[in-house]
Amino acid sequence: MITREPRGTQPPAPRPTPAWQQALASAIRDPEILLRRLGLAPDAVPGMQEADRLFRTRVPESYLARMQPGDPRDPLLLQALPRGEETHEQPGFVSDPVGDHDALAAPGLVHKYHGRVLLLTTGACAIHCRYCFRREFDYADHSPARDDWDAALAYIAGHQEIREVILSGGDPLALGDHRLARLAERLADIPHLQRLRIHTRLPVILPERVDAALLGWLGQGRLQHIMVLHANHPREFAAPADQALRRLAAAGVTLLNQAVLLAGINDDADTLAELQETGFHLGVLPYYLHQLDRTRGTAHFEVSAHRARALYRELHARLPGYLVPRLAREIPGEPGKTLLAPFPARE
Repeated sequence: MITREPRGTQPPAPRPTPAWQQALASAIRDPEILLRRLGLAPDAVPGMQEADRLFRTRVPESYLARMQPGDPRDPLLLQALPRGEETHEQPGFVSDPVGDHDALAAPGLVHKYHGRVLLLTTGACAIHCRYCFRREFDYADHSPARDDWDAALAYIAGHQEIREVILSGGDPLALGDHRLARLAERLADIPHLQRLRIHTRLPVILPERVDAALLGWLGQGRLQHIMVLHANHPREFAAPADQALRRLAAAGVTLLNQAVLLAGINDDADTLAELQETGFHLGVLPYYLHQLDRTRGTAHFEVSAHRARALYRELHARLPGYLVPRLAREIPGEPGKTLLAPFPARE
């Protein structure tokens, strides 16, 4: 039997695509276009296309707008532009420098440290950072099917010592709010969990992502919500990111920032000090200053431990203690991040 809708009725209108998803879809994916938009010559970067084939370019318009036209050494551009150095093999630089694969306890679930686990929610990001330590991670083989978190959630429920779940990726905020809210609800149903931490670059890179839908589910549930941002340069906190961060802080989300120490981008005390001051003005507390994870293709970004300690001493001398991030690196197999002694007896 065929049923017909009464005359005059219309099928429900499709939901409009959120502005942030439209912005994500329109991100620049060709490094030549990126350079031309900045008034730079594409042939001035040897090996650019070969590096792009290894790890594809993605740069949203809102991030491009904060780059300085005509400057080939712009610190934001250097984080996103493929370069020939990425194709050079260097000893000690490997595909999985932090041991993620060895720490997988269930599809998409990484358990390295006591009391907390990490969910790899997606392989998608708003920007493809050239120093990314998961640029070669096999998301297809080591992630659950879409929204199939049963195995990961069962593991968490079966380990009473776990107090915190960290959403990572990729970037978890590249997922839609309905899926994230549902995952957050299921996590909140596990009685021994206390905190939900989200590691994300999107509020900085794609500020449109901080909309009413996101703020709505972040403001609900019994779990305490913590957002660890990833900004490496103070200009990343510029408008429109500043308003996005203020909205998150006003919603009661605890905001932290972790940065990676990168040669030619933030390896000077003035830049690092301004990064901490600017973030704090927007309600963001310093968390970690990471030594580079030694991922294949990233050696040109590395800052020596000697230089890192010297920079830390400068920060310690000019900033109050609550504005000094912890200088650390991740070593596979260790029970937590390894802090670099800032004042060693010998170098």
